[in-house]
Amino acid sequence: MELHVVIEGKKDLGGQLHGQLKDAIRSGRLVAGERLPPTRLLAEQLGISRKTVAEVFARLTRDGLLIGRAGIGTFVGEGMVTRTPPQRTEDLAGAAVVEQWRRMATPLRQMDREGSARYEYIGGVPSGPLFPADDWRRCMLHGLRQFTSSRSLYGSAEGVPALRQAIARHIAFARGVRCDADDVIVTAGAQQALDLVARVLVAPGSTVAIEEPGYPPMRNLLAAQGAHVVGVPVDDEGIVVDAIPAGTRFIYVTPAHQFPLGMPMSPARRAALLRRAQELGAVVIEDDFDSEFRHAGRPTDTLYSLDTQGTVAYVGTFSKTMSPQLRLGYLIAPPSIRSAVATAKHLTDSHTAPAQQWALAKFIDDGLLARHIRRCHAAYALRREKLVARFEGDLAPWFRLVPAAAGFHIAALCRKPLDVALLVALARRVDVGLYPLAPFFHFSEPQPGLMMGYGAIDTLDIDPSLDRVRDILMQIA
Repeated sequence: MELHVVIEGKKDLGGQLHGQLKDAIRSGRLVAGERLPPTRLLAEQLGISRKTVAEVFARLTRDGLLIGRAGIGTFVGEGMVTRTPPQRTEDLAGAAVVEQWRRMATPLRQMDREGSARYEYIGGVPSGPLFPADDWRRCMLHGLRQFTSSRSLYGSAEGVPALRQAIARHIAFARGVRCDADDVIVTAGAQQALDLVARVLVAPGSTVAIEEPGYPPMRNLLAAQGAHVVGVPVDDEGIVVDAIPAGTRFIYVTPAHQFPLGMPMSPARRAALLRRAQELGAVVIEDDFDSEFRHAGRPTDTLYSLDTQGTVAYVGTFSKTMSPQLRLGYLIAPPSIRSAVATAKHLTDSHTAPAQQWALAKFIDDGLLARHIRRCHAAYALRREKLVARFEGDLAPWFRLVPAAAGFHIAALCRKPLDVALLVALARRVDVGLYPLAPFFHFSEPQPGLMMGYGAIDTLDIDPSLDRVRDILMQIA
């Protein structure tokens, strides 16, 4: 790799080289310990004599900016770094937009930073120890072989055909979603799928409806694009359809496992939502983020399966079934917006990493995903059973659980006045990570309570950790 130095003309070649290397070291572009090219190689690259380069190196060494190590090479020393002050934000022509992004609340991002207690009840995080590392490694080797045989060409924005076919088969079997491979667009997690739909549907001032409480990144994403975001309340049956305002362009819902409260949307409410969307000409985004893990009740049809008018965009992810670090998800877009979404995908990131797509296709086709989901489901069911027993037992004086049939988090609402922020802070002191429901409310007064994720905590850790929580509650409530 060549060192970036620009030599102009034929005069004062040594002075030019000395000045540029000195500036690069003092500005921090060349960091302490960085090895410089040998004098012969650098001279060839710059088209100057080796003697000139050697003299510059010697001069910089005398100045303490370079250090020569016999038989090893020449390295950047501990020279003084004097960085140029960056441009101030207030001087930018786009300062108002920058400030809008800077001030945006990101509660889930904060959760990720905080998720380091010994006993973690962070939501949305699957079990790390259950990740099938050996199976995934073998599939990644397959993906790399496919990648190396592709001549390093750019891929399709919609995704690797093998993965699109595998996803279509998987969701047909697991969720009853009827679609062809051509309907599937592979994305970098569900978040990109949501972003793509918003990009092609939202213009500044557009009215969009989301659940309240709901998923903060979706609300912030829409607000950042200039949308008029309306929070629609949810009740025991899901989103209150009658509260969706006229002029709404699209509606974002989590019908299988409402985020964050957890209740499923009733069949009657699903039918009413589809009727309302058709009246408005709105697209419904169905975020089916963790419904593979169903613990109670009979399976329910997805909105996509019930839709007969091409109204629903179905979003799924492998972040919850496998790992959020894989950044793989998918979108089944209705025909009315599919080509526009594919164009937006092409323009934003061209295509999702092909090697991981090939690996996931093999992982699904070999039955490994289904096996992994079964294994996780068994573990999550035990953890859920323990949580329910404790919240219906010695924690019942303080909390009641919201009935949830799927997923791997459950909401606990306060039965009586309780300083949830204090509880969370005190629990952190005894190495228990608890997370309040308040950040998921934006348009209404928050309901005091906790979102209890049970993907990241071991089954055997639930009782001792909740013993600590109970002890704190007995002191503060």
